Amino acid sequence: MKKALIATIVFCTILSAVFADTHITILGTSDLHGNIWGYSYEDSKETDNNGMARLYTYIESVREENPNTILIDAGDDIQGTIMTDDIYNKTPDAEHPVIAAMNYMGYEAMTLGNHEFNWGTDTAAKILSQADFPVLAANVRNQDGSYATGLGWIIIPAGGVDVAVIGVITPNVPIWDGGKEGIGSLTFLPANEAVKEAIAEIGDKADVIVVSAHMGMYAEFDEDGGSDSAQKILDDNPEIDVLQVAHNHVVVSEKQGSTVIGGCRNGGRDIARFDIYLDDDNNVIDSTVQIVDMKGVVPSEEIRSIPLVKEAHEQTIAYVTGGGGEDGEGGVALGSTTARFQPENEIRGIPEGRVRDTAVMDLINMIQLNASGADVSAAALFKDTSDLPEGDINYGNIFDIYKFDNTLYRVTVTGAELKAYMEWSAECYNQWQPGDISISFDPEYPDYLYDMFEGVDYEIDLSQPKGERIKNVMFKGEPLKDDDVLTLAVNNYRYSSALKAQGLISGKRDWESSSSIRDMIVDYFAKNSPVAPFTTDNWKITGVDLSEDDPRRAEIISYINEGYLEPPYSASYNLADYDALVAEAQSNMNN
Repeated sequence: MKKALIATIVFCTILSAVFADTHITILGTSDLHGNIWGYSYEDSKETDNNGMARLYTYIESVREENPNTILIDAGDDIQGTIMTDDIYNKTPDAEHPVIAAMNYMGYEAMTLGNHEFNWGTDTAAKILSQADFPVLAANVRNQDGSYATGLGWIIIPAGGVDVAVIGVITPNVPIWDGGKEGIGSLTFLPANEAVKEAIAEIGDKADVIVVSAHMGMYAEFDEDGGSDSAQKILDDNPEIDVLQVAHNHVVVSEKQGSTVIGGCRNGGRDIARFDIYLDDDNNVIDSTVQIVDMKGVVPSEEIRSIPLVKEAHEQTIAYVTGGGGEDGEGGVALGSTTARFQPENEIRGIPEGRVRDTAVMDLINMIQLNASGADVSAAALFKDTSDLPEGDINYGNIFDIYKFDNTLYRVTVTGAELKAYMEWSAECYNQWQPGDISISFDPEYPDYLYDMFEGVDYEIDLSQPKGERIKNVMFKGEPLKDDDVLTLAVNNYRYSSALKAQGLISGKRDWESSSSIRDMIVDYFAKNSPVAPFTTDNWKITGVDLSEDDPRRAEIISYINEGYLEPPYSASYNLADYDALVAEAQSNMNN
C-alpha cells in the first residue's frame, strides 16, 4: 500500500512537471548557527552531516539541475559556535566569516532570527550590513513604523516568475533579549498580522508568495493569540504558496491545501527544497517539498577556501587549543580534571546525564551557588553528550558543557513556585509504562529545556502524568513547604523565557552576574585544578522498574547497543513487544 502511494505521488509530480510551463526551485536554509566548515570546535573534530560547505555542494547541484533556483535563509546564522560567539561577534566592525560565506553562496534573502539580537541591535546591524542580500523582518519596526532592517519583503524574479519573499521573526525576542542594546526601541508585531499587511502591499506584483518565518508551526508563548505561530500565519493567509519555518531545529515537511511547508534542523544539517510548477499564465498548478539531509555530502572546498573562512577556522582552533585567549596563542590548558565527568550510557542514545545526577551538572550548579549565594540552583545539560575528559581542559571543553553566553540571576521564590518550576522541567520525560525497558523523552521538549536542581533533594516519579511528578522535596533537611521563601540561581534565558513567560514565579531578580556563566567555569578551573568529579545524588527518578536481571531486557539493550535497533529516545521499547523486537533485530542483522 505504501509503495503504491509513493508511486502515485511520484507519477503526479512527473505529470505536473510535464504540463508545467515553468518550474522554479526554492532552497531554504535556517538556523545555521555559525557552522560554516562542518566542524565541532568543542570536540576538535570534523562532522559528517552538517555545515554550510556541505549545503553549498548540494545547492550547486540543484542550480545545475534547474537554473530557476532561489536561495533564501530563515535566520539564526551569526551565533552558535566558538568562532562566532567568542571571536567575530566581539569585533563586529571586522569582516564576518558567516556573512562572507553566505555572500559567496549567493543567498538572495535572509530573515532575521532571534539569535541575531544576542549582542544587541548595533552589533547585529554592523554584521548584517556586510550582506550582499536583503535582510527581511516584516514584523520588526522602528518607532516611526518603518521596517527595522529596511525591508519586510522582496520580489525575486526567476524564469519569468516573480516570487515575493516575506520575512517574519518570532515576536518573542524581547522576552529573551529585551535588556540588550537597542531592542527596547523596536516593536515586534504579531507575525500573522505583519504577513497580511505585506501581502496587501505586494498586491498583484508577485506570482508566488513565500513566507520565510523564524518560528515553529505552533505558538511558543502566545497560545491564545498565535502571534508567534507559523500555523496562525497560514490560517490567516491561505494564499501563501510556500511557508518556510525555523527556530525549533526540527524537520517539518507537509502540505496544507495548496501550501507546501518545510523546516530544517540546525547547523546546516538539512536544506528545504520547494519545487513550484506554473502554467503559461504563471499560475501555480502544483508544488512539492523535500527536506534533504546533508549526511554523506562532500563539503565544498570552494567555501572552505574562502580566505576569511579558512583564516577564521584556523584562528578558532588556535583559540580553543590555546586556552581561549584573545589571540589563541600560548597553548596553555585552562586547567585539568582527575577523571571524566559523565558516566557511560547503559543504552546507546539514552543519555545518563539526563536520567541521573552527574558530575557535569553538579559542577555547574555548585559554581552558580557559590557565585550567587543562592539557596538553590537550576541548570541544564545543553547537549546530551556534554562531558569533561580526564586530563587537561581547554576552552572547547568548557564550551561543550556550557555553550551559551548566559549570565546568572538570583531571584526570590516560594516553595510552591520552585516546585511548579520543577514540574515544568520534568515534563520533558515520557510517562513510564509497565514493561518499558528504559526512560524516554518527549520529542516536543528540546534537551536544553530540562533543568536539574541543586540545594534541594527531590524525586521525579515517572509513573505519574506531567504536572504530578515532583515528590519528597527536602530543603535543609526538612520538607519544603509551599510558603517557604528561598533564593534561586538561574540563567537569564531561563528566567525570562520560562519563569516569567510561563508565569511560574512572581518575584524579580535582585542580582545579576557581571560575567557569563561560562567565564565562571573557566575561572573555577584556573583556581581549582585539578578538579575531581563529584555528585551529591540529591535527586533520582522513581516510579520505574528497570530490572537488570530480566534477560529479555538485557537482550533488547544489546541489540540497541550493537546497532540492530534504533535508540528508544522518544519512545521506550516494551517487553510486551519482545518477540517483534527480536525479529526486527535479527532481520537487521541479516541485511
